[in-house]
Amino acid sequence: MLIDVHQHLWPEGFAAALRARADPPMLRGWTLHLAGEPPFEVDPADHEPAKRAAREADGGVAVALVSLSSPLGVEWLPSDQAAPLLDAWHRGALELPEPFRPWAAANVLEPDAEQVRDALDLGCVGLQVPADAMRTPTDLERIAVLLAECEQSGRPVLVHPGRATCPTPGLPGWWPPVVDYVAQMQAAWWSWHAAGRALLPELRICFAAGAGLAPVHHERLVARGGVFDRIDPNVFVDTSSYGPRGLDALIRVLGIDPVVLGSDRPYAEPTDPGLGEAASRAIRCANPRRLLEGGQP
Repeated sequence: MLIDVHQHLWPEGFAAALRARADPPMLRGWTLHLAGEPPFEVDPADHEPAKRAAREADGGVAVALVSLSSPLGVEWLPSDQAAPLLDAWHRGALELPEPFRPWAAANVLEPDAEQVRDALDLGCVGLQVPADAMRTPTDLERIAVLLAECEQSGRPVLVHPGRATCPTPGLPGWWPPVVDYVAQMQAAWWSWHAAGRALLPELRICFAAGAGLAPVHHERLVARGGVFDRIDPNVFVDTSSYGPRGLDALIRVLGIDPVVLGSDRPYAEPTDPGLGEAASRAIRCANPRRLLEGGQP
């Protein structure tokens, strides 16, 4: 059963809620306006559920986990602004056709465990949190109440890049995903390494985009006095935006068991480290299943 843990697909009601806003994040037609990035022209076909479902079926995907995408910044809005967007996301995403299943989203400005509990009870597979809400161990402690709901119910958490910083004139459009997003993912990884497992001993957690390749820097961690003593079987990284060289580097540090397929569709396509059929089956089938359901490698 091929499982893709990281895709994006906006239900019609969620897109309408973005269009109803007067300030970023907002849609004007299909132009996305965010506070920290240049305007982005969204392809409407990327958010047509029937077309996307047909494409996944053609590729043999049995389960595709979708999220609203944390770079929008919805989770950081004041609660009165975030609530209608989060409600539209959960209601619409839960009605998407097979093979799509949604990650829940929650306000991180005012963390509320009940919000996560309700979304999981409705049928969300787990919780997506923005990496910029985990920049430091103190930040992680502040939102731990949200993650604890997933731990208690045996559901996973996906850490996804969050808001980009305010744009600097003259920077190319690729700057936020290549610089801001990667820095966020690395900070979130190290926050988890420093404090996460002690706070949440049973939580299964996955870092999108290979955690910004943070695991590759474990040698530097040790050289500077840190400790890296074992691979945590309940910590995963997804493959989104990295190809054979990046994935090979991750696998050299972590082994194959924590690596899961995350395509980031429609913004990227699935990648394969080119390590053969057994490795591909682990990354695309067995490892994502353990992320979702638990169990040992």
